[in-house]
Amino acid sequence: MLTPKPAWLPDLCSINRLVAVLGVAQLVVLVIALAPVGGDRWRVPDFLSVSAYAAWVALASAVLLCKLRARIHGLGPWLGRAVAVAAPMAVAGLCAWSLQFLGFGDPQAEAAGTGGGFIASSMVLTGLIGGVALRYFYVRDQWQAQVQARAKASVDALQARIRPHFLFNSMNSIASLVRTDPVSAERALEDLADLFRAALGAGDGDATLQQEIELARRYLAIEKLRLRDRLRVSWKLPEPLPAIRLPKLVLQPLLENAVVHGIAPLPEGGEIEVSIRVARDRLELRITNPCRHAGMNDAGSSAGNGHAQASIAQRLAFHFGPGAKMTARLVDGHYFCEISLPMP
Repeated sequence: MLTPKPAWLPDLCSINRLVAVLGVAQLVVLVIALAPVGGDRWRVPDFLSVSAYAAWVALASAVLLCKLRARIHGLGPWLGRAVAVAAPMAVAGLCAWSLQFLGFGDPQAEAAGTGGGFIASSMVLTGLIGGVALRYFYVRDQWQAQVQARAKASVDALQARIRPHFLFNSMNSIASLVRTDPVSAERALEDLADLFRAALGAGDGDATLQQEIELARRYLAIEKLRLRDRLRVSWKLPEPLPAIRLPKLVLQPLLENAVVHGIAPLPEGGEIEVSIRVARDRLELRITNPCRHAGMNDAGSSAGNGHAQASIAQRLAFHFGPGAKMTARLVDGHYFCEISLPMP
């Protein structure tokens, strides 16, 4: 199978990219206005006129490159790049000629008494700025593509390592009940089947908060059969539950950490508290459990639970962007894992 060639000409068809092009044009006008030739300062009408002209040229050039993008790509990299720079220059020359033809001229040039080179200077300046802007957009697109690819690859790798971790623990719990309590073992197998389906589809799409909570309850039911009265769970949930979608298999691994690294090592067991609330358009989720694990450090991380939390933090960042926050700490023998997400 042939690998598609990378797009070397940035896509200027989106609204965000058009706004960025207009911003670059206005920035250039502002720089020129702050450093006028000959020491002359622009008046407000002059600045507004040149700003409107720059916006006209920038927007027309961006739309032209957007419409011709496929054809320019067909010319090959070298000829295509030349055409991509020449197109905005032609637009600038046409706009400058139109102004002179209509009798408006260049306000700045008329004020300085040098309007003869208006068309040429507009074309050269547009070509230089256009070439730099296209290069910047290309480098930025490539950087974003690499960041997304690395994040997706890291998420996939971490998901593949998490899946067998909790599945094997669950099967061990069920195996201990097959002879002593077959009815409970059968019920646990049904719960485990749902966990299998969730684990195998963890990288496909997302899930509602309600689905994540139901899956977590099934996992805790399996662990309850093994730990019995040593495991106690307190749920503090709002009514109704917030309508937010999460990456699949987020809540269950955190509860597994609380059980395996918090409750199970304690002879007397303990209580896991799951608290969910909405505050200032953000979803706040907190899991608290007693923890006196010997391998736990002051930051509250260990080799066992650090991996799962790192994976979940990356998955949430990949899904929600920089607005997703995840923290963990160990305070007075209790482990706190907190997640804060922006509400849609």
